[in-house]
Amino acid sequence: MFEHDQLTIHQRENEGIVILDLKGHLVIGSGDNALRETVESLFDGGNRKLVLNLAHVSNIDSSGAGVLFALAQQYGAAGGKLALVQLVHVHAELSEMARLEATIEFYEVELDAVNSFFPDRVIRHYDILDYVEHRNDPKT
Repeated sequence: MFEHDQLTIHQRENEGIVILDLKGHLVIGSGDNALRETVESLFDGGNRKLVLNLAHVSNIDSSGAGVLFALAQQYGAAGGKLALVQLVHVHAELSEMARLEATIEFYEVELDAVNSFFPDRVIRHYDILDYVEHRNDPKT
């Protein structure tokens, strides 16, 4: 486990896929730096399959979103993939998250994110735009 002032990162594996459970604030300063350093250490060690669990991230600013974007590009350029799981409404309000969807795959549940690394498995993608529209619909 890696702890910083604004962000705690717990590392585990599921079917050989590294999962980082994030808790706290993914914002400019120690939060975005902590994530960048942790993921780059994994990448330098040969990891090319990574899931970031955002269920307990209470805030993501544009700097945090930028780190997610840069890391996803780094993984993609190396033939790997970075996926996000358990997006919550705090994250969906950032306009940057809609732009991230073109680069990063979002999943509602961890099993779908893990399954996305195995081409023969059925997965359900998470559509951030559907989420935002549903959240803003006064009928729901």
